[in-house]
Amino acid sequence: MLPSLLKWIVPWEFSWVFLLTFVAVAALYVRGCRRVRVSVGRRLAFWVGMAIVYLSLHTYFDYYAEHEFFMHRIQQVLLHHLAPLLIIASYPGMVLRAGLPLSWRIRVLRPLLRSWPWRVVSAVFLNPALATILFVAFIIVWLIPSMQTLAMLDWRIYRFMNWSMMLSGLTYWWLVLDHRPRPPGRMTPGLRVLSPGITMTPQILAGAIVTFSKTDLYPIFEICGRAFTFNVLTGQLVGGVIMWVPAAIIESIGGLLAMRQWLRLSRSGRIKSKRWEMQQQMQQRAARLTASGRDEASGA
Repeated sequence: MLPSLLKWIVPWEFSWVFLLTFVAVAALYVRGCRRVRVSVGRRLAFWVGMAIVYLSLHTYFDYYAEHEFFMHRIQQVLLHHLAPLLIIASYPGMVLRAGLPLSWRIRVLRPLLRSWPWRVVSAVFLNPALATILFVAFIIVWLIPSMQTLAMLDWRIYRFMNWSMMLSGLTYWWLVLDHRPRPPGRMTPGLRVLSPGITMTPQILAGAIVTFSKTDLYPIFEICGRAFTFNVLTGQLVGGVIMWVPAAIIESIGGLLAMRQWLRLSRSGRIKSKRWEMQQQMQQRAARLTASGRDEASGA
């Protein structure tokens, strides 16, 4: 039993970059939890998300993802939808920041966040429209049979595919689950609720196309050697359903979490309507006119 267990733990393709990044993030989170209070629910969401990322990329599960289409679809749904949603829903930013030594926060992190290169990068990649487009585009692009073939034949493209799926998922869910009003948040609370419904539509259509296809769209898995022996079209049908149903369910959950934040902001009075903003502007203008009138009267 132990050898079979070790087989699953040992990475199919070892990566120092992934391992060091994973360990660094985990260490920062553990250190941060000692300095700030984090609820059990948030800790559980973070560690389950991190475990899913590790399982998907750095265990023997990756072998099956490279040798069977429906297993590859499971991997992509985990990396693009479930793991990023869990990690971002734990709101780890403050915890990770607290995990850094104070000198690093003052001398490195603060100047970095104020630097113009970071402002340019964040303005581009955290733009809601671009982040939403990339979130959907990376799913569709890697479903194109020719692109899938390239990814399976070149390990560098394969790793780029996995990282692009995970990073686009983290960026998108960070915008959707932002707990702040706009501004400083980059999306309005209402748009955060609607966005998952918009992004799931092209994914459902793509999943339906794959599900009901009567031809083998991805013969590259036959060339690489399939991990299982059942019918090719059956595996393709299962893969299409996986990216159709579970992905839509996960996005629906994300929309419900965004609605929860919207209701919380509304109850606390942090969402200001246009009418309220106009009233505030009129009151400020009236106050300025009154103050200028008093200054003229005193001068006379």
